[in-house]
Amino acid sequence: MAACGRKAGYAIALNLMKTLTRSSNFASNSRSLSGVVSSEILTSHTAKWMQDTSKKSPMELINEVPPVKVEGRIAACEGDSDPALGHPIEFICLDLDKPAVCKYCGLRYVQDHGHHSH
Repeated sequence: MAACGRKAGYAIALNLMKTLTRSSNFASNSRSLSGVVSSEILTSHTAKWMQDTSKKSPMELINEVPPVKVEGRIAACEGDSDPALGHPIEFICLDLDKPAVCKYCGLRYVQDHGHHSH
């Protein structure tokens, strides 16, 4: 569902950008478009980044982080200890045997079955 929302948001932003760049009021003042990235620039930047095979992708980097062991059945992921660098809190159920993945940052969590509280 979130992916559909992102696609729709991207389409709206792209249409807005096209409308703004066609407007004579904005075209005459380049400062009005500061912070707005054209789709051509975005596409070429992404293509350039994807061609650089010397760097690992974000998914490759996050997969190098070992799963976080959690004592209980529920993990709470915020992405980072600093709220400014994290993401909205996600509570993740760890009932399955395989690692559960945070939908925001990709960190993996597993239940620590070796921990016993008395």
